[in-house]
Amino acid sequence: MHSLRKISLLFLLLPAVMFVRAQQFGGNPPSLKWKQINTDTVRVIFPDGLEKIAREIAAMSHEAGRTQSTLGDRIRKVSIVLQNQTTISNGYVGLGPFRSEFYLTPLQNSFELGSLPWHQQLALHEYRHIQQFNNFRKGVSALFYVLAGELGQSFANNTALPNWFWEGDAVYQETITSKQGRGRLPFFFNGYRSLWAANKNYSWLKLRNGSLRDYVPDHYQMGYLLTAYGREKYGDSIWRAITNHAVRFRTIFYPFQAAIKKYTGEEYRSYRKQAFDFYKKNLIVSQDSAARFAAKQLHFAGDEEFPQWVDENNIVLVSSSYSKIPRFVVKNITTGEERKIRVKDISIDNYFSYKNGLIVYSAYDADLRWGWRDYSEIRLLDVNTGGQKTVARKTKYFSPDISRDSRKIVAVQVLPGGKSNLHIINSQSGELEKELPNNQGYFYTYPKFFGKNSVVSPIRNIKGEMGLGMVEIETGAIEWLVPFSMNVIGFPQVNGDTICFTASFGERDELFAIVSKKLYKINPVSGNTSTGAYQPALRNGRIVFVNFTAAGFRYYAEELKPGSFEELSPGIFLKALTNFGIASVNSKLPIPVADTLIGQPVRHYSKAHRILNFHSWLPSISDPEYSISFISENVLNTLQSDVYFTYNNNEQSKKMGFVGAYGALYPWLRMGAAYIKDRRFTFRGNPVLWDESEFRTGLLLPLNLMQGRFYNSLRIGTDYVYVNPEYKGLYKDTFDGRGYGYINSYLTFTSQIQKARQHIYPRFAQTIRVDYNKAVTGVDGNQFLANGLFYFPGLHVNHNLVINLAVHLRDSFPGIVFTNNFPFSRGYSERNFHRMYKLGANYHLPLFYPDWGFASIVYFLRVRANAFFDFTRIGDYNSSRVFLTRELKSFGSEIFFDTKWWNQHPVSFGFRYSRLLDGELQGLGPNQFEFVLPVNLINR
Repeated sequence: MHSLRKISLLFLLLPAVMFVRAQQFGGNPPSLKWKQINTDTVRVIFPDGLEKIAREIAAMSHEAGRTQSTLGDRIRKVSIVLQNQTTISNGYVGLGPFRSEFYLTPLQNSFELGSLPWHQQLALHEYRHIQQFNNFRKGVSALFYVLAGELGQSFANNTALPNWFWEGDAVYQETITSKQGRGRLPFFFNGYRSLWAANKNYSWLKLRNGSLRDYVPDHYQMGYLLTAYGREKYGDSIWRAITNHAVRFRTIFYPFQAAIKKYTGEEYRSYRKQAFDFYKKNLIVSQDSAARFAAKQLHFAGDEEFPQWVDENNIVLVSSSYSKIPRFVVKNITTGEERKIRVKDISIDNYFSYKNGLIVYSAYDADLRWGWRDYSEIRLLDVNTGGQKTVARKTKYFSPDISRDSRKIVAVQVLPGGKSNLHIINSQSGELEKELPNNQGYFYTYPKFFGKNSVVSPIRNIKGEMGLGMVEIETGAIEWLVPFSMNVIGFPQVNGDTICFTASFGERDELFAIVSKKLYKINPVSGNTSTGAYQPALRNGRIVFVNFTAAGFRYYAEELKPGSFEELSPGIFLKALTNFGIASVNSKLPIPVADTLIGQPVRHYSKAHRILNFHSWLPSISDPEYSISFISENVLNTLQSDVYFTYNNNEQSKKMGFVGAYGALYPWLRMGAAYIKDRRFTFRGNPVLWDESEFRTGLLLPLNLMQGRFYNSLRIGTDYVYVNPEYKGLYKDTFDGRGYGYINSYLTFTSQIQKARQHIYPRFAQTIRVDYNKAVTGVDGNQFLANGLFYFPGLHVNHNLVINLAVHLRDSFPGIVFTNNFPFSRGYSERNFHRMYKLGANYHLPLFYPDWGFASIVYFLRVRANAFFDFTRIGDYNSSRVFLTRELKSFGSEIFFDTKWWNQHPVSFGFRYSRLLDGELQGLGPNQFEFVLPVNLINR
């Protein structure tokens, strides 16, 4: 019964983890110095050297808080931390604790997120999330804050409001407060346009929850369509009214749906349909070659990206799918024959460049210890041999291109904070040969050699405009081939004197070419009219490019006809961006970027500022234990701690304790203390009472050893624990009350190759855990455990063979009994024997993909099975000190359900049948049935 009570509480808390992101605990080295701009609205915390960016973020946040109050007028001060050591482009706002973090390296791809200066776009988008949290602490949501702190509010808010609203509203905000934003980018609308063009009419729950076999646009795209339609039809105040009703839970069940009905007059289902119908009428959707291809595919076919000519009949590209990780292949465009070159190293994107049998691309690498510090390195791959080498290590190079003679590489170097330069690098040694000057603060993307003396690159200026420039290598002088505008440009390729590229043009991303400095629009026969065409490459009058389809990026190759090139004036790009039918995004002036806080000083930020920051207090019920924990985490995430109180209903004991970890040093420091009062057990029919105090301290060294295609990590740690019992009452002098100490040392090594969407487990992986416990004072005792899981491919690409090996050794007469984590044969009761050895074999496979759910409560993505065999040999001494061995064998099957609860949180659970071959040794019947508890509910 107690297990079910705990499970029900965890399921209740599922929505609270929506905004609990994968934080980097202790991710920055102690040498990093922090500054701050502290106002009544925000505290921007940033590394030294980012003052200009920090001032702009603070000023834009102030202006957004003052003028963009369509959800409410409440302002609560928030800390925004700028992370400039990572190559990842991202940002978030979260509760528990209330803070925001901006990852400052911009993307090279301007089609996905736009060309606005990255820190400015983050300020516009993420401050909207800050406004959401500030104005959603009302009614029942405010009560949950009182009862459980910030995580209580998070639970209530995310129960009341769907994830599509959070992100759709923020995308609308970045669009209406700027000259661009995703609401004006054609690429952002490709997802739903591709589904509609291919007549893939998925259910609402499938659109909400996604799929493991079909492409489904994410909740950002859905959210913008639905929230923007509401603003367009019902005015700026509509979502203020709806969210106010929902977060107050004025309707207990489905409060958001009820609020839609109350304030729009439409049922939730009707509102969604009207919104989608609105866009279907306003967006160009037609049955073209790309749509017809997608319509014929039962499921997602895969992505074919960045095709480039090898010869007249073959292209090289990156191929991936939901069942295959990205790999380089050479493909014959006539026969379709495909030759695999190599699996691509772990990378931020799939971009690469090809010339003369060589591929050059950027690969991701991580720092050994510091999680916020990572790199983008240059790889050089021989297409014929598959041999690969690293040209530049521990660098931040992006989008490299190799020269025609293969001697030089040009790449974009992105400095901490987002500034960029073009570097010319020796392809053999990796040495820097030349850095091109960049005094105008341009941001370079996708550079390509043009002849021996120039580089062509799509370039962003500080206003967020893009142009196509020809950069002279010797002087850095730029000749503009396409003038600056808010239209985005990318993916240039050079063929002789012709430069082809993709640029946004009206409601689509189109193919263009520059020939003899004249601009042409390319109109291939295989082009599509519903979505965009990308990544063009020319060769001898032929073109290859990719279309965005509902079944994946698909390459097309064809002969260009005389009428394929349409000459245009470069001035066409100066036209205002389309609003895709949402005229309201043009109703306000963009938020100014000027520093309006010029008088606000920049001061040192102490790493000890609010080092103890208790943000939440969470109750926990796991009968017979009832607990409350007070959770603390500072804004820089260097100290995490819990203060807790637990009452045990069986023992009637009380436990108070503290656990904490400090991650700002090279090894993590761990510490804890607890006091338990009134513990008891029965001895000779009488109760034995005692109090117990426990102290622990330790070190943990987390190392990231990732390399190439594998994620590798090593964690080494040791804890010293001292326990002091104090017996009282009738047996006060009967039991040994001496304190004792022990050491728990452990090592965990994991290694896994990249994992495709449908893979249950990686096709190659190992996880090894070694624990050694040794009593050092007061008593004798030791225990050793080694446990390893080894993952291999099965008979099908989505199958896995998993081998489990384990060894457990302990004292025969221990003075202390350590926790037993040995993976016993399934179906048996777990015991702690003197010697235990385990061999287990598992075969995992998917059964089917239901893509079905009900009532927006649970959605089934996949049903999978596992057939297993377990062999455990145990050995121990009997009462006569004779060493005996026994074997405990079982086999059986497990059925697992991969689900989403409340349309957003993934949960896997299952059922197990075990056939015991030696059950009589434990007095168990041969058939055992178990419910396999979900283990991924809360991941703090």
